[in-house]
Amino acid sequence: MPLHVEDQDGVAVVRLAHGKVNALDLELLQAITATFTELDSGDAAAVVFTGDGPAFSAGVDLWRILDGGAEYGREFLLALDAAFLAVFGLGKPTVAAINGHAIAGGAILAAACDQRVMSAGSIGVTELLVGVPFPTTALDILRHAWGPTAARRAVLTGATLPPEDALAAGHIDQIGTISAAIARARRLAGIPADAFRLTKSQLQAGIPGPVEPRVAELWQRAVEDGRIGRYMSRTVKRS
Repeated sequence: MPLHVEDQDGVAVVRLAHGKVNALDLELLQAITATFTELDSGDAAAVVFTGDGPAFSAGVDLWRILDGGAEYGREFLLALDAAFLAVFGLGKPTVAAINGHAIAGGAILAAACDQRVMSAGSIGVTELLVGVPFPTTALDILRHAWGPTAARRAVLTGATLPPEDALAAGHIDQIGTISAAIARARRLAGIPADAFRLTKSQLQAGIPGPVEPRVAELWQRAVEDGRIGRYMSRTVKRS
């Protein structure tokens, strides 16, 4: 399994464990969606979302996008949207324990949680630096979690911030380890569950906005015109 779930006295700790940097591919996204869907109706009072190794998640596995062809790309974008919504829409308290780099799609998954605690690495959304657009759901989640001004700045600059700067920018709520994240989850779980679920849905009203079909078209163009390949050649050594 590309992720593991363990019970910590009523708090479910979901840990990504998929390669060196928990890069998002179709299998991992489907596992995230299935796991969070199950947790929503399960016994856990709250959820902590974290990663194994040096990264929370380094974002989309762009090598798989390049290798997979148009059909993989279409299926992947649908799965990416579903995973974002499964985390964001969980009716229980969710806290991201950002143990390392949370980049692009990894940052969106962290933003989809109710609160964020970060211990290491950097966080940011680099999609425009790659040359691809954001799914509508991702932008909605960023605006909800970081606020419109901070989200706009993050999107347009592609800056990745260490914990201290991320705290100042409002991308995270606390600098700390997974223990601090679990403590936050427990405090949120002390709120009556029915009141929390309703209030969370009220705060999220109108999200996501309508899906923009142009997103998939531009992702495919980015594969075909070589911009993703050039970005990867500049920044990532293929294993």
